[in-house]
Amino acid sequence: MYAIEVQTVFSAAHALRLPGGALEPMHGHDFRVTVKITCQHLDALETVLDFHDVEKGLEGVVGPWRNRSLNEMEPFQSKVNPSAERIAEEIGRQMEKELVRIVGENNSRQVRLSEVRVTEATNCQAIWSI
Repeated sequence: MYAIEVQTVFSAAHALRLPGGALEPMHGHDFRVTVKITCQHLDALETVLDFHDVEKGLEGVVGPWRNRSLNEMEPFQSKVNPSAERIAEEIGRQMEKELVRIVGENNSRQVRLSEVRVTEATNCQAIWSI
């Protein structure tokens, strides 16, 4: 098994919806995101994937959230609480689609997203793994 990790940082604000319907105060973070991609067999270049392709895909996912209130962005606007755990999950679900775009439908090397980590603050990290 081989693996690569790609990281990015994006700044955004959020306010969690509390039980009973109240919102915590709006506040911001520099969210640090790490995606881990694994495969069984390396490609012709002896890599998992080109780091630049993964960086571009990850930017396509988090770019629209930069310097925005996540509470005003889907899926967080209407149905998903913008917790670090759910942010990691949403990044993961969108990155799975990006991997299909990068690798193609015929994924003979079994390239897959295995984990997304979102660090909200020092020593505070949420992990979504598949």
